[in-house]
Amino acid sequence: MKSPTSSDKRLRLFENRWLETLTVISVGWFVAIWSGVLAWLGFSAWGSASALEGVALIGLGWLMFTMLEYTLHRFVFHWKPKSEMMAKVVFIMHGNHHVEPTDKLRSLMPPVVSFPIGFAVAALFDATMGTASGWAFFGFVMGYVAYDLTHYASHQWPMSSRLGQRFKRYHLKHHFIAEHGNYAVTGLFWDRVFGTQIKLGERRNSQKQETLNERVLSDYEAVEPAE
Repeated sequence: MKSPTSSDKRLRLFENRWLETLTVISVGWFVAIWSGVLAWLGFSAWGSASALEGVALIGLGWLMFTMLEYTLHRFVFHWKPKSEMMAKVVFIMHGNHHVEPTDKLRSLMPPVVSFPIGFAVAALFDATMGTASGWAFFGFVMGYVAYDLTHYASHQWPMSSRLGQRFKRYHLKHHFIAEHGNYAVTGLFWDRVFGTQIKLGERRNSQKQETLNERVLSDYEAVEPAE
């Protein structure tokens, strides 16, 4: 598998080598880690519900993930704070991806971010669903893995199938047409529900979002990519 210390073109976000390494992950490591997590979750949930109930709970968990995917992308990753410090936080979380969208090691969420979110969601599911939480959380994680791999593929792979092209074009419109729309990557219906789907003929990136990235980009431009 490709090492997360690849020298692909990227903005280096932290001077500290260890902190910087935590912000990247290769697709090989991503698949290995989350395959193991899904296998463990499935084993843990086995026998906690009937087959029909299990399928329904998996579907519910997956649906809940698509809602979280949309909400985080729209309201957290594209938050436009007034303070310089918070603008840098948003840039580290997501703004850097819009500056270098083809960076192979930042097209996937690193475990340093996904694991804490996962633990928090698992605790919430357990507190509200009890024994039913196992299959629901399994579905939630399946939704996350599908989301991140679809996101990676949209930036890194041809995705020549009809369905693949739909997802790829939909997401790339968010990057290259209007950053204030098409927030969903897999749950595309949420953009329709909330009226944020990019319309035909929409103008290119909003100046407001470009200005937000430019406010902090100079702090990172002069830093050499990780070796």
